[in-house]
Amino acid sequence: MKYFAPPVEKLIEQFERLPGIGYKTAQRLAFFVLDLPKDQVEEFAKAILDAKQTVHTCKVCQNLTDGEICSICSDPMRDKGLICVVTDPKDVVALERTREYKGLYHVLHGVISPLNGIGPDQLRIKELLQRVADEDIREVIMATNPDTEGEATAMYLSRLLKPFGVAVTRLAYGVPVGGHLEYADEVTLTRALEGRTQI
Repeated sequence: MKYFAPPVEKLIEQFERLPGIGYKTAQRLAFFVLDLPKDQVEEFAKAILDAKQTVHTCKVCQNLTDGEICSICSDPMRDKGLICVVTDPKDVVALERTREYKGLYHVLHGVISPLNGIGPDQLRIKELLQRVADEDIREVIMATNPDTEGEATAMYLSRLLKPFGVAVTRLAYGVPVGGHLEYADEVTLTRALEGRTQI
């Protein structure tokens, strides 16, 4: 039995399609939107449409941008010989928040995942290889997630990049800040020992 008018149900269904949003949260969001003044709802809808119509991938790094080249690729202060390979645009934001990395990025838009039907051809790998071939790149940092798919993608890319003679490195893994050794698994502790640095 439907409890709400069809337009409200449809709005709830649309919110429920968002990742991490269940029915109750979708219902709260729908009622929040219905309580907004009409001009704010129109502004919200326009922001969604504008983003969808104007945002596309940077022709260099494949990150999201509203221009031909993103602000990171066009920044003359960035280290042009260093590329950090990430899974998706959210990873660029995470790394930029550290304010430590000064190189360029390359966004794959996914990882190799045979179980999900995602092979190398569905990722932006050709564009990465073209960049390494055409530009003066000295190091490629693999910053894919430390899960099975991320590791497989990093290993696959490192084999493809080997003939170019560039250094291929991987982000270090270890015990998180504020974590306790007794709760860390063996793989994490092994990686932490392998990636140790001098203090």
